Amino acid sequence: MVADLPKAVMERKGELVQLRRDFHRYPELSFQEKRTSSIVADKLREVGLEVKTGVARTGVVGLLRGSHPGKTLLIRADMDALPLEEANDVPYKSQNKGVMHACGHDGHTAILLTTASILVQYKNAIKGNVKFVFQPAEEFGGGEGGALPMVQEGVLEEPKVDAAIGLHLWSLRPTGKIAVRDGGFMAGQGELRAVIKGRGGHGALPHQAVDPIVASAQFITALQTLVSREVSALKSAVVSICTINGGTAFNIIPDEVVLKGTFRYYDEEVRDTLIERIEGILKGITSALNTKYELRCRSDCPPVLNDKGMVKFIREVASSVVGEGNVELGEPIMGADDVSEFMLRVPGCYFFLGAGSPERGFDHPHHSPDFDIDEEALPVGVEVFCRAALEYLS
Repeated sequence: MVADLPKAVMERKGELVQLRRDFHRYPELSFQEKRTSSIVADKLREVGLEVKTGVARTGVVGLLRGSHPGKTLLIRADMDALPLEEANDVPYKSQNKGVMHACGHDGHTAILLTTASILVQYKNAIKGNVKFVFQPAEEFGGGEGGALPMVQEGVLEEPKVDAAIGLHLWSLRPTGKIAVRDGGFMAGQGELRAVIKGRGGHGALPHQAVDPIVASAQFITALQTLVSREVSALKSAVVSICTINGGTAFNIIPDEVVLKGTFRYYDEEVRDTLIERIEGILKGITSALNTKYELRCRSDCPPVLNDKGMVKFIREVASSVVGEGNVELGEPIMGADDVSEFMLRVPGCYFFLGAGSPERGFDHPHHSPDFDIDEEALPVGVEVFCRAALEYLS
């Protein structure tokens, strides 16, 4: 049944690349993916799928019902881009100022669309259903991303989903190499926003002011002791302050400083400790330095926990596409992905597909203005998805 899959995939390679470049050229931020979702919905309808739009505001779900009853497999792709100005000088460079596909979601969307167009041809051999889930707002910071609202709006029901898979293109792994592991694969994510309030004044007369910048500096430094002194060395955690905003001139002490950051974890106990102690440290420092504070600190994305059975299945499928030697044991990373919301509720497997080629200049890290992918990885992703669906639903 799958003997002609490589040919079917390669016949669509040109269209696959053009799709990815079109999405790359016109990136859209979280919950703003109107153009992208419109194209996705139109193409799903063109190949005869049942389509739901407006799921979690801008999400799209396509349903392929096989000719025989059976299980339902969900395949997910994320669609949103990042608030970043692209530095690449390529024909498909972003045309939307200050917005860029700097994480590969353009490739994910193109891969899943192409997968849908191919699997339709195998409808008579499919026992069950395939749900193609195009998720908005994976990059959404400071709150709820797109996966949980999709779950809440019933994406795992009617028909009930039995298993879920997804992939992430990875520029720091050689093209075509696949990395996967069972258990914890990507970290849980939390967000913090702290406002440290003082009293403004002249920089030359600091005794007349209450300096929130000094308090902020001590808070940032003290936060680093959470990982080094309060989390077991046998467990993983990250606390990073990533934005600092305060002040208007070189000689004016400001009234307040606003800090935003992230924390990452795998263990729920570690998560709870971080949330409790971030506020404890902030409270102690601001009290000692006669400042006040406001804090929002919460966990908004659980860890990606791959199911052991689904990982074994995907390893076998991937080995049939790229060879067993090119399917590697992936190391857990502290990056987060809200695909975890699906994996928490049904057995699932999320894997990394290498899309890096230093000799061709595709070796910049994700979320960099120079990020790009080796498009030779795209057909590999399509074939793995297609084979997984056909074998799972055979």
